[in-house]
Amino acid sequence: MSPPAPVPETAAAAAAGTVAGGTARRVLVIRLGALGDLIQCFDAFHAVRARHPGAEIALLTKPAFAGFGRTMPWFDRVWEDGRSRSPAHYWHIRSLLRGARLDVVYDLQAKPRTRLYRRLLWPGPAPRWPVADPAALAGRHNRDRYLAVLAAGGVPDAGAADLSWLAAPVDGVAPAGPFVLLVPGCSPHLPHKRWPPASYAALGRALLEAGTVPVLVGTAADRDAADRILADCPGALDLVGRTSLAQLGSLARRARATVGNDTGPVFLTAAAGCPTLMLMSHHTDPVRSAPWGPRTAWLKRDDLSALPVAEVVAALAGLARV
Repeated sequence: MSPPAPVPETAAAAAAGTVAGGTARRVLVIRLGALGDLIQCFDAFHAVRARHPGAEIALLTKPAFAGFGRTMPWFDRVWEDGRSRSPAHYWHIRSLLRGARLDVVYDLQAKPRTRLYRRLLWPGPAPRWPVADPAALAGRHNRDRYLAVLAAGGVPDAGAADLSWLAAPVDGVAPAGPFVLLVPGCSPHLPHKRWPPASYAALGRALLEAGTVPVLVGTAADRDAADRILADCPGALDLVGRTSLAQLGSLARRARATVGNDTGPVFLTAAAGCPTLMLMSHHTDPVRSAPWGPRTAWLKRDDLSALPVAEVVAALAGLARV
């Protein structure tokens, strides 16, 4: 026997944020990652907390981002989903969801995997699990897509999230003078998303000539790209693998600008308010995935090796005081 089709909630109940028996007390938000996806959810996370100020709210995410999730002010707990396909894993997720006695689930992942999680709750009491009309998602930026999912459950847009929590001391790390953050890495399995290290090195030299220090940031996975840039631009400051995400937030607030590939730290600097220029390959759709923030821009080439350094320098000059 198949699980019954979900029964639509009434518009009044959705708008009130209520469930049978009263206001939602136990809420789950699902967003597994990657890092850039989580960052683009900040306003959605803020909206959920604003809608359910007294609820216990959990985040279900990938183990790699669980620590980051625990630093966020919107969640009381963080659950980890290792994304295994084993029956034991699905049984664990089922037990976790059923044992939590959830009132409402906001599925911002909205992929077949998490739709299956909804089916795992059958039979028995089920939480509200709002689903957006696909027509409401088409042709929209990721931030707005996440908010549309919430709107289907009666959660209004609460505006820009306060990111003052995304900060940590950087004295002794940040340059004393003006600097620009360079983010030369991205997911190791997506090398076509990278502007070449030689191009970043040329940009770094142009910044140094203008009296601005290029600062390389990223993770240990970006070490090779950083080393190649440093070989051609030894005046760059190497902070790859040396900053936390909270420190990156603080650096972004001090930096003149950020230039980087389609990768999580670039979304973070944009959200923190740093003028941010993203360099996109054919892999990235700017309609959905352009950086979101008060001062952002992007350049795109199907093959990023064809993007001239002079064009990046010009775009950066138009975006920030560099």
